[in-house]
Amino acid sequence: MTDETKRDYKDTVFLPKTDFPMKAGLPQKEPGILASWQDASLYGQLREARDGAEKFILHDGPPYANGDMHIGHALNHVLKDMVCRTQTLLGKDAPYVPGWDCHGLPIEWKVEEQYRKKKKNKDEVPIKEFRAECRAYAQHWVDVQREQLKRLGCLGDWDNPYLTMQYDSEATIVAELMKFAEAGNLYRGSKPVMWSPVEKTALAEAEVEYEDITSTQIDVAFEIVESPIEELVGAHAVIWTTTPWTIPVNQALAYGAEVEYTLFMQSGGPLGSCSFLVATDLQEEFKRRTGLGFEESNFNPRTWQIKGSDLAGTVARHPMHHLGGFYAKPRPFLPGDFVTTDSGTGLVHMSPDHGEDDFELCKANGLDPVFAVMDDGRYRDDWLWLGGDDDRRRAVINPGFNAPDGPICSDLREAGALLSASADYAHSYPHSWRSKAKVIYRCTPQWFVPMDKPLGTGDFEVAPGNPLAGAVAPFVSQDHSTLRERALSEIERVRFVPEKGRRRIGSMVEGRPDWVLSRQRAWGVPITLFLKKGTSDYLQDAAVNARIVAAVREEGVDAWDEARKAEYLGSGYEPDEYEMVSDILDVWFDSGCTHVFTLESGRWPALTWPADLYLEGSDQHRGWFQSSLLESCATRGRAPYDAVLTHGFTMASDGKKMSKSLGNTVDPLKIMEQYGADIIRLWALSVDFTEDHRIGDEILKGVGDQYRKLRNTFRYMLGALSDFDYESEGVEPGQMPELERYILHRLKRLDTALRQCIADYDFNEYTRALSEFANEDLSAFFFDIRKDRLYCDDPASMERRAYRTCLDILFHALVRYAAPVLVFTAEEVWTTRFPDRGSVHLQELHQLPDEWQDDTLAARFADLRELREDVMEAIEPLRREKIIRSGLEAEVTVPEDAVPQGFSDADLAELFITASVTRGQSLAVQKTDENKCGRCWRLLPSVPEDGALCGRCEDVLA
Repeated sequence: MTDETKRDYKDTVFLPKTDFPMKAGLPQKEPGILASWQDASLYGQLREARDGAEKFILHDGPPYANGDMHIGHALNHVLKDMVCRTQTLLGKDAPYVPGWDCHGLPIEWKVEEQYRKKKKNKDEVPIKEFRAECRAYAQHWVDVQREQLKRLGCLGDWDNPYLTMQYDSEATIVAELMKFAEAGNLYRGSKPVMWSPVEKTALAEAEVEYEDITSTQIDVAFEIVESPIEELVGAHAVIWTTTPWTIPVNQALAYGAEVEYTLFMQSGGPLGSCSFLVATDLQEEFKRRTGLGFEESNFNPRTWQIKGSDLAGTVARHPMHHLGGFYAKPRPFLPGDFVTTDSGTGLVHMSPDHGEDDFELCKANGLDPVFAVMDDGRYRDDWLWLGGDDDRRRAVINPGFNAPDGPICSDLREAGALLSASADYAHSYPHSWRSKAKVIYRCTPQWFVPMDKPLGTGDFEVAPGNPLAGAVAPFVSQDHSTLRERALSEIERVRFVPEKGRRRIGSMVEGRPDWVLSRQRAWGVPITLFLKKGTSDYLQDAAVNARIVAAVREEGVDAWDEARKAEYLGSGYEPDEYEMVSDILDVWFDSGCTHVFTLESGRWPALTWPADLYLEGSDQHRGWFQSSLLESCATRGRAPYDAVLTHGFTMASDGKKMSKSLGNTVDPLKIMEQYGADIIRLWALSVDFTEDHRIGDEILKGVGDQYRKLRNTFRYMLGALSDFDYESEGVEPGQMPELERYILHRLKRLDTALRQCIADYDFNEYTRALSEFANEDLSAFFFDIRKDRLYCDDPASMERRAYRTCLDILFHALVRYAAPVLVFTAEEVWTTRFPDRGSVHLQELHQLPDEWQDDTLAARFADLRELREDVMEAIEPLRREKIIRSGLEAEVTVPEDAVPQGFSDADLAELFITASVTRGQSLAVQKTDENKCGRCWRLLPSVPEDGALCGRCEDVLA
């Protein structure tokens, strides 16, 4: 047959046909799909479809409404969406109600920034006007973030989110506070708390971040004036500190009872010839730091080696004692179990205003705070030392104030008490995460929830949706446990993914101080309590509380107004005898109450209490996870969740923390503009999100390649199934050839694995397994082998119908598996094939028959696939050298003992996609001499000459 007489059989081959494009065009296509979901009320359809099904409740943790969505938001919400969609896929009712945190410092600070730009003073603006601006600011960003998160393909009740600033929410928060108050689980006291002098408010631990700084370290001598050890009188006890500004409020010195101290002589120096007391283990470090010259002690060895416990009863005087007043009082030596010899001098100066250990030790010994430092970090004007200086020198966080040549060190030097001062001490120090300014420990009157007091009792109603409804005082601990004990018990019960989360939150709860509820700001839920004037006693009256809650529900936080004082108190109390608390609640208390006004309120009928899952970043072990745990344990006796899933942080591609200053941030909005939301989703669900993970251009390109392979898999199936009709063509799985039955076995195994991934929240393994199945089992193996049958077999043949039936089964499974990951692409795939069958996201995952799993068959094919890889590897050199153009031109000999039982030579040729296969002693490949069929392109003995037809193709065309 000459080239002129060869017939073109292209029109006789059954090639796949589909309009599904190879190029995704996601940025252009996704908004239209999103609009179709909104028009069809897809979320509402899901609620109707799953009505009455088993519930799965993921309670959304509220992000702050104060800026555009960042990559952390994107990751977090894709994971939440994946949880709800996979649970829905299993047939459960998994509603999702998004929420936002709208109160507190982050939003207030942004509004103040706008004021500062306009040279406007916040304190001169009426408070209700200021709150209205905060509310408007928060609402603006709620609306912005809502649209951005919807664009990610996250499905939820976006038209009806929960906001902490909704009046109902604010009223519920007030009501929850009243439960603490009525049960006696709230007190007012003075303790050192993290305080921001810039923002003039107490901060929660979760509002603090730690940065490396360099501070001034000083050694200060306190002259001993009394001691049971005679030789100590006139000697100087030396303390070391990195916070010189706390010396003006020193009230005592602490020693370690088991620490050994040395008394030794020094000649010259600021104090002339004198003796110093420091810990024996630290004396060399002290000598190096001060550079002073020392002599051998003349004291009896029995007395100059002193055990700490022998210092009891010793008294020193403050270096500034000559100022009189506060400084003239004696400074006692007190035993402190926190004193170590890790650094310093082994003696610690005590300022109960500015340290937790200091406060507790001094309080136990009758020494009270003096409140010398004001809310802006300056000493009181009437303070004896430095109280009258200008603002710059009186700001305790000002580096110049604490510098070696600053006022503290200068005055101590003049008094002869400063032994060393250097601005070279590098360490980690707390900063406000909002203003980035250093914070201090400052003792102020605050409202606290006790961690170690037995939980009080109280009668209140629980909403009908709560399983505890109907119980009397459901939060009462029958064993009189404390809040700490109750919380730790719940931490043991709750499931944590990953498991290390249990240890993290457990250690935090185990060591945390009492919960500070109060903040000194304007935008937030007020602490709606009445104090008896001149006391710390608050009014506990259920009727008064009910009136307050009702007013807040009607008017929001502005209802807590001095003008309504008499109205709230009622006729039973004299208004002049009470004052209204002006502090607001810690926003973590707000967010800790979200489980009440979302899951219990009945506003969202699909929601129930408790939640099956809370899901946030790992930083929320000290934030929302913990505040929710404490709030619910105190009021309901248990955690509001049964499981906690945490993810790590997204880093730049080089592993560095993202920072605007470094210019290495990745904007999810730009990624969606360039690649599409499905690419962000595929990235988020491909990384090990339980650890810190990376994103960058090269990583996204790799995700894009992964996406294209999945898309091509669906494109092939759509084309191959374009005219498939199961009723007329379908073949029962048991009647299918072995290869199809093997693929169904692999599908069954995949289904089992993916279901386990859903149960384990192991989404990167879910995505990996799905991609590997599509690429390795299907595209590179099954599709590759069976394309010959699809293109060239008789459409009525059982083998071709079996293949297409198998493809149909695969399609229905894979499009469902992919739907929670590639939400837009899966919808495009589904509607391309079934334009009139609604959304793919309304579908459920079918239970695949157990009989599809055939381990014996699978073992044979596993061996065969290994042999196939060897054959393809052996063919490749001939292709590179252009001896053959494809495996169809290869005659292959395979080792007899390598062939699994049950496969004929013809089977092997078909599975290896070669001209022929024979068996021998070793693997060998050569070019065949057979002729090529002009239709199927196989080289076979039945083809009389190149371009003629093989027997199969003749039968098909006949």
